[in-house]
Formats: sequence, structure tokens, C-alpha cells
Amino acid sequence: MLVTPTVHGDERGFFMETYNQAAFAEAGLPHQFVQDNHSRSARGVLRGLHFQYPQWQGKLVRVIHGEIFDVAVDVRMDSPTHGQWYGVNLSAENRQQIYVPPGYAHGFCVVSESADVVYKCTALYKPEDEISVRWDDPAIGIDWPVSDPVVSARDQAAGLLADVHIR
Repeated sequence: MLVTPTVHGDERGFFMETYNQAAFAEAGLPHQFVQDNHSRSARGVLRGLHFQYPQWQGKLVRVIHGEIFDVAVDVRMDSPTHGQWYGVNLSAENRQQIYVPPGYAHGFCVVSESADVVYKCTALYKPEDEISVRWDDPAIGIDWPVSDPVVSARDQAAGLLADVHIR
């Protein structure tokens, strides 16, 4: 779900509310987050596709510096949209956020010189629950906006979505 906060700007700068428990609950979004994360990456870095199972983790993602192409992939085995992806450009300039719900893998690539990405999580990170799917899985077919991304060894060695069997 794409979240576009109301931004109040003037000659001094701007103010925006990035999270409001009551507003999120009213919109059907999670209204309790338990962990905040921050990553910085250089142009061309691609992180993902990651998710947790069996302790699913939802993420509210935004960019506070730079720009990324952010992707969510439905990895729920019994879902009619299993394997389908959604991508959106998030930037410090557009101030949009994306909520990646539990049951979705998440990844992004940096399209600016660098980017700072911050995200709230609905469950604590558990390394033993982390699963990675290849960023270039042909069955998913993500149209990444970088031709030769910088990918970690772990992400490069990730398996295909067809090899992930979860319930």
C-alpha cells in the first residue's frame, strides 16, 4: 500500500507526520511497530528480496535522503497474486512511503548517488527466520531500473521463489 503523508511546507522547510497510530488503524494498516531500521547505500546497490517466516514481518518504508526503486513481491503460497510484484520510486523529494505487509518479500535498488532508507517493522528481526529470493528470479520478472546492480554475496546466492515452500 502506498502511503502519501500530508506535507506542510513553507519558506522555512516542511513538517509531515510519517506515522499516526489512529490514522493507520482507521486505514486498516498496522498500528503497532516494534523495530526501526536505517540503511545507507550507494548508487546501483540492490538489497533483497528478503522476508521472514514463520514470524512474518510487515515494513513501513520511506527514504530520507536520495531515491530508490522499492519492490514488494507476494510470497504467500496460497495467494492468488503469489509471485506478483509491485514497484514504486520512493525519494526524499516525493516523501511517499510504502507499507509492505507480512507475506511479502521486500527489496530495493538505489537510483540516486546514495540513499538513506528507514523502515518500521511489525515484528522483531529474527535471523533464523530470514529467507531470501533472488532479485533476478525470471519467474517474478522484476523490471529493475539498474542494469548491473551491486548485490551482496548472500543475495546473489539466494534461491528462486519456486524453491520456497512455506505455509
